[in-house]
Amino acid sequence: MALRLFNRFDWPVTLGCMVLLGYLAFHAFYGTRGYQFLQDLQGKSEMLQAELQVFEGKRMELEAKVSHLRPERVDPDLLEELARTQLELSRPNDLIVQIPK
Repeated sequence: MALRLFNRFDWPVTLGCMVLLGYLAFHAFYGTRGYQFLQDLQGKSEMLQAELQVFEGKRMELEAKVSHLRPERVDPDLLEELARTQLELSRPNDLIVQIPK
């Protein structure tokens, strides 16, 4: 008799577990923190890595330019260019020709 009582509740419990498992699986893929969210994060990470490489390249260029302005050895051409642009003695399209003395 006890075996027959157990079989009566066996199908509803199994069905309830299947429904719960389906609900959780659906939200694992399509929920706000699901599989699609992970794919979006990976795409954003790749985009930010590419942007980081661009900024590192710019930083290297600036470091190379700054290294020419060290007090031990100043690059005269770069110093003159910076002085002209900072003091507004020339315009960007001006051609400057130096005549040797």
